[in-house]
Amino acid sequence: MFFPGKETKEQCVTQILLDNYNRYYRLAYSYVHNDADAGDIVQNGAYKAIRNSGSLKKEEYASTWLYRIMLNEIFRFLRERPTIPLEETEEKGQEDHYENIDLKRALDAMPQADRTVIVLKYFEELTLAQIAEVTDENINTVKSRLYRGLKKLKLELSDKWQWE
Repeated sequence: MFFPGKETKEQCVTQILLDNYNRYYRLAYSYVHNDADAGDIVQNGAYKAIRNSGSLKKEEYASTWLYRIMLNEIFRFLRERPTIPLEETEEKGQEDHYENIDLKRALDAMPQADRTVIVLKYFEELTLAQIAEVTDENINTVKSRLYRGLKKLKLELSDKWQWE
């Protein structure tokens, strides 16, 4: 059975996936700290996105729709698999995609919702409106999470580094 627009939506989703693969990979890696797992998450997310591209209501929302799918895949992965302490991934020589290990630890210690907003804003460079759409939250909630999260990061990092 032919559904008008399904092919174009699938092409749109596929193109966005190809154009932003590295961004989705970095996002997944920032949560799981493992190359293979991050790759698996992105592949599973891409498969689900392409398979369900017909359910995309408007093509202009495809980018935020894809971020939501990738975040859902990341959170599903984290729920289903035991976590590996950060020290173990460092000992195994995993490539570090953060320049500051203290920042990495501080982000890992944050509540998931606050961390997601910070990662999407500063590492993925999404606008607050896009983050609100991706997380399915009110923009004021996103702002509150962002400012609260930044305050926690500042406190955590200022304890590590005394700038005098």
